[in-house]
Amino acid sequence: MNFSFIIPVYNRPEEIDELLESLTKQTYQKPFEVVIIEDGSTVPCESIVDKYRSKLQITYYLKYNSGPGDSRNFGMQYAKGDYFIILDSDCIIPPDYLKEVDLSLTEKYVECFGGPDNMLPSFTSIQKAINFTMTSVLTTGGVRGASEKLEKFQPRSFNMGISKKAFEASKGFSNIHPGEDPDLSIRLWKLGYETKLISKAFVYHKRRIDWEKFYIQVNKFGKVRPILNQWYPEYAKPTFFLPALFVLFFIVGLIGLVFTFDWILKLYFAYTVLIFLASTYKNRNLIVGFYTIIALWRQFFGYGLGFIESYFKINILKKKPQEAFPELFFKV
Repeated sequence: MNFSFIIPVYNRPEEIDELLESLTKQTYQKPFEVVIIEDGSTVPCESIVDKYRSKLQITYYLKYNSGPGDSRNFGMQYAKGDYFIILDSDCIIPPDYLKEVDLSLTEKYVECFGGPDNMLPSFTSIQKAINFTMTSVLTTGGVRGASEKLEKFQPRSFNMGISKKAFEASKGFSNIHPGEDPDLSIRLWKLGYETKLISKAFVYHKRRIDWEKFYIQVNKFGKVRPILNQWYPEYAKPTFFLPALFVLFFIVGLIGLVFTFDWILKLYFAYTVLIFLASTYKNRNLIVGFYTIIALWRQFFGYGLGFIESYFKINILKKKPQEAFPELFFKV
């Protein structure tokens, strides 16, 4: 297999520097290609890319801003490899990453794979807290790569591989964002292609966002899910409703206080303590544990409220997704 890394970037040259540096340290012995797509940035990274031209087989493209999905498609159209590996610009790649990918695909080839995300000791306390809530089985149930016991794994585009054959058959990512990665996974399944998790092909995902940006991000995730459920009802699962139920039952718990009915809120308190203890133990840090409580509630309320709003507009008011949430669709 000839691998091509596909990396879109928007106004983050310092991240590309770290990512490219990590790619120079790959233990994989065969040549591979790196394709950087500058998605209409006002702070370009071409000078950073130039630093690595003697160390990596690298190409750089500058295009107008059309979103990450379209930029990935753009890169795959021009890449020379027959298997594309898609990364977010805020990732750092372990030395054995490509070696593990090649080994896994040699043992059992699939047209699309995904890998989990991990964290480095150098990450900030907030980054570690967000990483915990986004990846822990106690919060997301393993859907982002924490568990292989999933009926069908949906790769996430921060760490995802797809063959040239599957890309050409599926036409790549759609213009919805976020949600373009599960949308692509489902379309690949419908075309008869398999996906799988390569657990050893993890990346260090920095997620350089603050609390407000984190809330906005997960809120968009919540808005996208009812849209995907409408498009692909056969793949909708009851677990997708859990964050919305988290919000609704919390409101019921608050109302219950008026009638001295407090056991619901006691359950929420117990769950919050459980998450605090689990994160503190994993990270060996009380501050990270406290930050995880903030991340937990922002994640569930952000996603849950977004899901409820989207479900109401899509399923009750019968609005078209592009009309209800134009901010979720890039014009390409």
